[in-house]
Amino acid sequence: MAFVSIIMGSKSDYDVMKSCAETLEKFDVAYEILVSSAHRSPDRTHEYVKEAEEKGAKVFVCAAGMAAHLAGVVASLTTKPVIGVPMKGGLMDGLDSLLSTVQMPGGMPVATVAVGKAGATNAAYLALQILALSDEAIAKKLLKDKEKKAKAVEEDSKTIEKRI
Repeated sequence: MAFVSIIMGSKSDYDVMKSCAETLEKFDVAYEILVSSAHRSPDRTHEYVKEAEEKGAKVFVCAAGMAAHLAGVVASLTTKPVIGVPMKGGLMDGLDSLLSTVQMPGGMPVATVAVGKAGATNAAYLALQILALSDEAIAKKLLKDKEKKAKAVEEDSKTIEKRI
């Protein structure tokens, strides 16, 4: 069964990353979520990535703060797409993790999204877009979601707009 794997470097990341899980649930996409650290539990991380691939993981979403090596380590272990979600904290409230996540060496890509909750939500949407390349049902749900968002903007505007 195809699914998205969500790995967090710390349990404290869950409050942010639950929005990634909730977004996947909204689209009826299966996921696993767990804590595994690139630094504190490297063997667990290596073993899990292998297991997840064998079970059908199609995309890995990795959340980490500070040095934020988790996404890079996962990218080194798989040929599946890896999306990094930098977490707040540390230097300038997440700038260190953003730079650590985005600055990968050539040939070791990690798609990097915004710091924090917006990034967690966007990571789910990016994972959905990747899955939609081979799943028409997800593609249709994404299209309906975009149409709904566009309609909501128009409705919001009606409550405040004034034109000459």
